[in-house]
Amino acid sequence: MAAELGVAGFEAGAVRYGVVAYRLVYWTVDPHGRPTTASGLLVLPLSSERRLRAVSFAHGTGSHKRDSPSMQRGAFVSAPVIAHAAAGAVGVAPDYLGMGTGPGLHPWMDIGSETTASLDMLRAARAYAPRTGHVLERNVMVTGFSQGASAALGLGRALEAGEDHWFRLAALAPVSGAYDFGGAELPALLEGRLDPKSSVLYAAYTLVAFNRLHHVYDSPGEVFRPPYVSTVEALFDGAHTGEQLMRGTPGTLDELLTDHGHELLARPTGALAAALRTTDAVCTDWAPNAQVRLYMASGDEQAVTANTEHCQTALLRNGVDAPVVDLGAVDYQGSRHLGSNVAATSAIVRWFDELRQR
Repeated sequence: MAAELGVAGFEAGAVRYGVVAYRLVYWTVDPHGRPTTASGLLVLPLSSERRLRAVSFAHGTGSHKRDSPSMQRGAFVSAPVIAHAAAGAVGVAPDYLGMGTGPGLHPWMDIGSETTASLDMLRAARAYAPRTGHVLERNVMVTGFSQGASAALGLGRALEAGEDHWFRLAALAPVSGAYDFGGAELPALLEGRLDPKSSVLYAAYTLVAFNRLHHVYDSPGEVFRPPYVSTVEALFDGAHTGEQLMRGTPGTLDELLTDHGHELLARPTGALAAALRTTDAVCTDWAPNAQVRLYMASGDEQAVTANTEHCQTALLRNGVDAPVVDLGAVDYQGSRHLGSNVAATSAIVRWFDELRQR
């Protein structure tokens, strides 16, 4: 485990156990409440303890179905789950709808389906754990990175609302999220304050994914310029790799978006505005009773740190003091955003371990 984490670029100082890992395929619901299946990664420590506490980890944005924890061993997307299990917890990670072995398209940044997929993955883990000689404790710790940071907050909110009769939220540690996607992330993206290529990909993904659920445009030509008008939607079909997305999209937003497309993201109205209000409510419409820490890295080139500031302010307004942990200059493969996941994983493993010992 220490070697595999090292290869993935993660620290292995907290490794105490070997692990056994499973891909679980389980029943859940789609964004419209219809039955479907999803997959996820379950990792258990090779520990003699029968009762173990679960850590739910929600991963960051991916475009290909294989950009999911249960599809890659010892990789960036699965390393945090392994790290928590190797420290003595049960690592539980949903692939999300449409990712992993799940059918259909991925409803990116849809908090509702991220929440149900995460909660049902926890239930599947609890159902499967006795086959390995373990049972999961009621208290669950929740974390997530980037897209998964909002998903983690959605799961935490559901747990504290009593949406599961067994699990209870014990701690919450989101990392580098776009919690204020409409109010902070999209303006920073459009104003050129983030990495240009990442901005192109996120703008395209926003329009394509939100249109699938909320119908924000009638035809691609309204929001995308030629030649991308005829290709960009297909790039987000779950079968194209990140490399193919990089090659198939331009280097600037001006090359990608029509004037209407730019205006739609800058000043959302109608269905898009309504959807963003839901996305942006993960910090504003509840007050966690569990301990919360918000992790971020100054200079993040993909998730503007104003997201974290706005989340902290919203939680404080609701009576919750959630400290912000600035991870500093933590680059990974040239990315401060990715580096925050690596650095935060080590910090969160230690914090969750301390809480488990109490």
